[in-house]
Amino acid sequence: MDRLSEMEAFATVVDQGGFTDAARKLGVSKSAVSKHVSSLEARLGARLLNRTTRRVSPTEIGLAYYDRARRVLNDAGEADALVTSMQSAPSGLLRISVATDFGVNRLSPVLGAFLSEFPDITVNMVLNNRYVELISEGFDMAVRIGDLEDSTLRARKLTTTAQSMIASPDYFRKYGRPQKIDDLTEHKLLHYSNQSGGNVWKVTAPSGEKRQIRTAGWLSVNDGQSLLNAAISGLGIAYLPAFLYADAMARGLVEDAIPDLPAETLDIYAVYPPGRFTQPKVRAFMDFLVHEFGQKGPTDW
Repeated sequence: MDRLSEMEAFATVVDQGGFTDAARKLGVSKSAVSKHVSSLEARLGARLLNRTTRRVSPTEIGLAYYDRARRVLNDAGEADALVTSMQSAPSGLLRISVATDFGVNRLSPVLGAFLSEFPDITVNMVLNNRYVELISEGFDMAVRIGDLEDSTLRARKLTTTAQSMIASPDYFRKYGRPQKIDDLTEHKLLHYSNQSGGNVWKVTAPSGEKRQIRTAGWLSVNDGQSLLNAAISGLGIAYLPAFLYADAMARGLVEDAIPDLPAETLDIYAVYPPGRFTQPKVRAFMDFLVHEFGQKGPTDW
């Protein structure tokens, strides 16, 4: 006789308080439930239930066995649900948090293709540059750029983007081009206003030394596209990721301020809550992102 069936019959008798209600719950005969429980007691060599004409209750041993058996049955149910879920078509609401610059400039233009491929998924995309607590704030996943903070989240690398100091040819004609890192202090710099460390640029010198450039900027704004527009207009030098400036650079609207510096790169990740399996809608979206962006970068955008 199947061990799991014996466990299920016994646990249902305890849950329902009797054989008749247990049989009704399981959709089998009362005699079948009784045979399963008797077989279980015989196999274990212990009495698990106290039987009277009015009620059925677990013995002390039976109560201890019930606690473990119920865990096993719950795990078995989750295993069945997992297989069903993984074989089902991705569907449902997908709530994602995305860094603003990447969301506006790179993700928004391709969302239509994803929704066309998976019509049973609806997307709620929230754009912000703060650290979002995925689980407590109800997000299924997030797209983050740069070093990941230590956490229990799982991560999948999507691609890499270069990061460079750029300005317009008009700016360089008017103010000259910096030849080395120290020259930046004499130039008009354009900063992100939402950086936790303030107006600091972290760059690598030709020697490999990591340098921090701290200087007040001519303009600070919390949006990368606005910084790019300012750089194109000749207002100063901006330090931006390639997925923002690549098109403008290809059109000659901006140039690398100090081309001889070692390349700086930022990794782009999809992060999602830990778990024993990934929801089909999340897995489908991550696969889509890898397909869309995996062959791009660091400068090819």
